Amino acid sequence: MRQTNLTSESADYMRAREELRQAEVELMRHRERVAALRRELPPGPVVEDYVFEEGPADLAAGDAPARSVRLSELFTRPGRELVVYHLMYGKRQTEPCPMCTMWCDGFNGVARHLAQNVDLAIVAAAGLPALRAHARDRRWTELRLLSAAGGAFKYDLGSEDADGNQDSTVSVFTRDDDGSVRHVYSTHPRMSDDIDERGIDLLSPVWHLLDLTRGGRGDWYAGLDY
Repeated sequence: MRQTNLTSESADYMRAREELRQAEVELMRHRERVAALRRELPPGPVVEDYVFEEGPADLAAGDAPARSVRLSELFTRPGRELVVYHLMYGKRQTEPCPMCTMWCDGFNGVARHLAQNVDLAIVAAAGLPALRAHARDRRWTELRLLSAAGGAFKYDLGSEDADGNQDSTVSVFTRDDDGSVRHVYSTHPRMSDDIDERGIDLLSPVWHLLDLTRGGRGDWYAGLDY
């Protein structure tokens, strides 16, 4: 099956391109199998109804009084699932993680689309004023931002150790009819000792666009200066 209408493709190129296409098809099918395994997970454990601090939706409100919100209250209606991104910021992570920031930049851009199906929240160990100041700088106008600085949420979910070191993590929760919240799934960037920082790559198109090029990812790392 030809991929272009170019007439100058060599036979060697066409063979290699077909081999690549077949590998891409198998990768797609394997991703579907992995997604099916996630969907088929049995009900997870009921978790504590953690309490977070949240500011007003309008980031321009600055240091307006915060309110307490429970994990169970992050579900906007019955039948919805909740996706939580654990932003590496706070405690031993004294500056926002550039990679986490890149992820959240992307989430902000697609938040309206995600809201049609799931609820999304960003949780950090940073205090609420610092978290909201970073969000203003990045223009995160579509994200629900929560501080877990005063609770055990990040530690219990594995995105913080006993010394306050932070890790980026994605967690999914459901809520039972009686209001109980269950943990469904969590994953971290480092899923294997021999593959570093690849565990949540599917959440950002940046990596996949770089992977389309001959240069690939190289040693590029996101920054906070652009």
